[in-house]
Amino acid sequence: MENELIINIGRQLGSGGRAVAELLAKRFGCQFYDKEILNIAAKESGFSEKFFEQNDEQKGFFKSLCNFRLPMMGDNDFYKNNFSQESLYQLQSEAILEAAEKSPRCVFVGRTADYILREKKNMINIFITAPFDKRVENICQRTKCTKEKAQKILEKGDEIRSKYYNYYTGKEWGHATSYDLCIDSHLLGIENTVCYIAELIQKKFNL
Repeated sequence: MENELIINIGRQLGSGGRAVAELLAKRFGCQFYDKEILNIAAKESGFSEKFFEQNDEQKGFFKSLCNFRLPMMGDNDFYKNNFSQESLYQLQSEAILEAAEKSPRCVFVGRTADYILREKKNMINIFITAPFDKRVENICQRTKCTKEKAQKILEKGDEIRSKYYNYYTGKEWGHATSYDLCIDSHLLGIENTVCYIAELIQKKFNL
């Protein structure tokens, strides 16, 4: 597709990755997908969006790799069967593929979109990181919690995202070989990080 542009943003919790993704979406006129993809998956499957949120990449992925029972919205016998975490991931993957087909220009945040959309041509994969102490500060400001609590949130969040990504992609979350660019958002700040990435995108795709 001539006008196609897909930007995938992986990020450490508290790094400002979502803010970077939103600004890039505005800059390039892209449809933005973060938790929105869960809504699409829920609508397509008929399952509760709340359940998708509870079993998202950020929330206890490994607690249910075994079969579990979904809270359903209908009475169809199909929905009463046990449903695996892999099946849930498949539904989300289909939603990401569908979103990419409907929107020639889009930005995806996390959820292994870089792997799911790996056959796409005009795509770039970015990972946003930041020093641990700065991420602690960001979480404290966002949630009004103590530093100790923020540290635990980050450690658990990074662990879950890493295991989720590594399990489904066969790649290493946050490792330079898994992305086109890894960048510390604290070096330049959010706005200048966006400018830096935007310049790379413009040169890569001759925009």
